[in-house]
Amino acid sequence: MAKGFKVKIEGFIIHLQRATARRQQVDHLLKELPVKASVVDAVDGQAMSDEEIAGHYVKELHRPAYPFALRKSEVACFLSHRKVWRMIVERGLDAGLIIEDDVALDVALFGRCFEMGKAACKGAAYVQFQTRPVKGAFRTVARGDGIDVVSPEITQLRTSAQLVSRETAEKLLSLSERFDRPVDTFLQMRWLTGITPVCVVPSGVSDRTQETGGSTIQGGKTPWQRVSREYHRFMYRQAVRRLSAADRC
Repeated sequence: MAKGFKVKIEGFIIHLQRATARRQQVDHLLKELPVKASVVDAVDGQAMSDEEIAGHYVKELHRPAYPFALRKSEVACFLSHRKVWRMIVERGLDAGLIIEDDVALDVALFGRCFEMGKAACKGAAYVQFQTRPVKGAFRTVARGDGIDVVSPEITQLRTSAQLVSRETAEKLLSLSERFDRPVDTFLQMRWLTGITPVCVVPSGVSDRTQETGGSTIQGGKTPWQRVSREYHRFMYRQAVRRLSAADRC
């Protein structure tokens, strides 16, 4: 996708129909995105049967073992992203700009960020536009117009906004017919996917989850469950850190 070469990119806004508080934000995004965009109906976990879940979700499929059982909403979120990856491939796009419906754009800044991301979207590329600062060590791979493209040592979580090449979409589809962890955690496994996501900093994207009705994924937990979860999350992240470091060597 060299500069001056016309590429075919479309935008996809993942939106859960029953999340009506987010519809106004979706309409804003449709007007503000720098490419032609459409709304993609998110898979609704509440409407999925146990049999449907079992057709996609398998525990302890990859290393390191993911320590938590997935909620239906997490399975549905993964399937929603798979739905868009398939659309990118079937439409013969060079890349797709995938946006979740709980974000807002700084239109002028995001336009510049998108151009930097597009320049980095070559081959098996996955370009993240994060809603929070990049955590941990990273190296800068491109710089221009006050914007950096960085490669984090550990792939960042969240799938708020990203530019995904067709080659990457094809690869992710083939590797995720069955899965054992949330989609953003799956993307951390560079040792499995062979894909190294990069981040555009700043991104021009901000989180509006609370303003648009709160999360459609998170569930309540007792204090003990929270403590236990934090311990297992820490141990899992340590394993991811070790594997990520080995993959970069």
